[in-house]
Amino acid sequence: MNNILIFMTAFSLNLAAQNKSHILLKNGFAHLGNGKVFENSYVAFKDGKIELVADARLTKIDLSKYDTIIDVFGKHIYPGLIAPNCIIGLQEAESIRATSDYAEVGDFNPHIRSLIAFNTESKILETVKTNGVLYVQSTPRNGVLSGTSSVFATEGWNWEDAVIKKDDGVHLNFPKSIIKNGWWAEPLPSDINTNYIDEIKTLKTFFENALAYYKADVHIEDNLRYEAMKEIFSGNKILYIHTDYVKDIIAAINFRNQFQLKKVVIVGGKDSYKVTGLLRQNNIAVMINRLHDLPDLPEAETDLIYKLPYLLQKDSVLFCLQNQGDMEAMNARNLPFLAGTAAAYGLKKEEALQSITLNAAKILGIDHLVGSIEVGKIASIIISEGDILDMKTNRVILAYINGKQIKTKNFQNDLYKKYADKFEIKE
Repeated sequence: MNNILIFMTAFSLNLAAQNKSHILLKNGFAHLGNGKVFENSYVAFKDGKIELVADARLTKIDLSKYDTIIDVFGKHIYPGLIAPNCIIGLQEAESIRATSDYAEVGDFNPHIRSLIAFNTESKILETVKTNGVLYVQSTPRNGVLSGTSSVFATEGWNWEDAVIKKDDGVHLNFPKSIIKNGWWAEPLPSDINTNYIDEIKTLKTFFENALAYYKADVHIEDNLRYEAMKEIFSGNKILYIHTDYVKDIIAAINFRNQFQLKKVVIVGGKDSYKVTGLLRQNNIAVMINRLHDLPDLPEAETDLIYKLPYLLQKDSVLFCLQNQGDMEAMNARNLPFLAGTAAAYGLKKEEALQSITLNAAKILGIDHLVGSIEVGKIASIIISEGDILDMKTNRVILAYINGKQIKTKNFQNDLYKKYADKFEIKE
């Protein structure tokens, strides 16, 4: 079979080769996502699986076995980025209520599944995947138990085609002992939550009833809410506890121990750096609060949130980055720049990359499939002109999900070109 040699530039790619099944990327600067880097690499994949990852300076291979050889000299190769805890696929336009499908009425809805609501035709998905985010954990919101999330690829015909892990975990918004008032530009004094004890009691009652249901051999009738909790108690699913402040984090860990929950992740965790020993002792990972934020306490260092990843890394707590907050669906494309901020405030570059690749995959339980460029894993790979964590040099020119090439342009690029041509704007 004749080889096809393709020399990559930002604007030239022989698309006729995209359906070939045996592909070799050579000479790229490969960031494997597990801390290792090959400055001159071979990365090969076939039928959607990675079959070769090697230092090109130390490895001899038979080039004739590959259908397609792509020379990416001077470019950077990365594993597909992972955006956990987001509402991508569940919301299209924040200002139009009819396009939002991430919350249900009622407080206890563990049985509500993002799985069947995920919209693969979302325009937001286009803008996210063209910046390197190839997987998302689509997560319900609101209430006490807001529902069950699933993990999806950002490319697929429908949710059945896109899902990589069904019903990975249930999301709990843990009661807050302190109510924050105002907003970041106009903060107001905080209040003590006078309903805190009652809220904790209500939550414990639900879990006690759900645990009794789980242990019972026979049920008079099925309870959908308790059915959804069974795998939380068995340890087959993760309980994601959304909480930020130190008192609430400690209460959440005590709650976890009371019910002997096997898999728990803290989501948010602004104060998690204060209890790293407790988190490590209980083997609890953290999905860190959006880094582009301000601390809540006026006396805190202004860059405290930026340094959270470093503080957890220093104390050997497993963590990843997430982007929950205002306009979170559209802002998921900025995930690599959150990691870039973490790199500027203490993390090494490859550690920062792990926080949006392999660490996220480990926390979600999909690290055997994705999260790093390693032999046997799914070929979900991105190639950027420069450092993907740097907004000045991030420019994705080629991307694969399951070994299939995906578009690296979207409707925003088309609109830019349309009006740039109209007004004769030169780059």
